[in-house]
Amino acid sequence: QLQASGGGLVQTGDSRRLSCTVSGRTFSDLVMGWFRQAPGKDREFVGSIRWNGGGTFYGGSMKGRFSISRDNAKNTVYLQMNSLQPEDTAVYYCAAAYRLIQSTMNNERNYQYWGQGTQVTVSS
Repeated sequence: QLQASGGGLVQTGDSRRLSCTVSGRTFSDLVMGWFRQAPGKDREFVGSIRWNGGGTFYGGSMKGRFSISRDNAKNTVYLQMNSLQPEDTAVYYCAAAYRLIQSTMNNERNYQYWGQGTQVTVSS
């Protein structure tokens, strides 16, 4: 089970950190992903991280502003978002999958487990 939190209303240029806590046992080949969905748009890949080793992979438009990290002891993955813009307004979801290779991490259909989503609204 995944529990996402940390969303809210922020101003343009602000930073925000989202958290996703994983309940239950994790395995070394777990991959955690972040996706977002803006109103009227398809769900978009933000980035992913391997539970074991911490290797990260980002969607093109978020690279450089967003970063993903994890705390294995807390079973939690974080999405740090900097220099937020109004176009970053969306519901942000965390998701989990096992045994993904990098080329498949940006496809939401490859993730078996999803959190409930947390809303981030960036005002101008």
